[in-house]
Amino acid sequence: MSRQFVISDIHGHAEGMEKLLQAAGYQPGKDKLALLGDYIDADPATWESLTYVKKLCDEGAVALAGNMEVALLALINEKESRKTQEVIAEHEFIESLPYFVQSGSYLYVHAGIRPGIRLDRQSRDDLTTIREPFWGSDFEFPANIVFGHTPTHKMGATPGELWHAPGRLGIDTGAKHGHRLTLVELSGQTAYSYSTASSSLYGDYREISWKGQSQLRFS
Repeated sequence: MSRQFVISDIHGHAEGMEKLLQAAGYQPGKDKLALLGDYIDADPATWESLTYVKKLCDEGAVALAGNMEVALLALINEKESRKTQEVIAEHEFIESLPYFVQSGSYLYVHAGIRPGIRLDRQSRDDLTTIREPFWGSDFEFPANIVFGHTPTHKMGATPGELWHAPGRLGIDTGAKHGHRLTLVELSGQTAYSYSTASSSLYGDYREISWKGQSQLRFS
């Protein structure tokens, strides 16, 4: 049986993502995997994460663009510095990344959508940067929206844990902020995570069932 995995806001923690996929027993070609953006950070040392993301896509995963990829494209287009030349091979790959993907009852997006606006009319800025006007809304969204961008602790969740609201699931558990990097398996409602704190990097592994907690409408 195919499983549906999703992860977001890697921010350079490609090694942690690889470890999580191994721990979850992810099988390319059988399981589905969606990557929701922000694979990199402002530090050029994180840009090599794109190589692993592209490898996963070559094996069947689907990747979206986040605001960090949008910013990197702008940098590459603005100036051809020595460091940007090192990622020029990934330029076309980054440009090819969509801003949202629908899969069954799920809508995957980096940041969220503007309530009341048709999906095909959503702006790139909203899809990659919107925050409280999306997750703080009581609008009844037409799909189960899985998103990242806003760390879950900023929406009221315990640091390092998932955030739930009707029709929405926030999965940026704060890898950038030294909390946790989380891989979510939607069909089995299981979260796999590692700490990203400098004192326990990719330690403190957790595998947690969130059955009964989610307010997604499973089909």
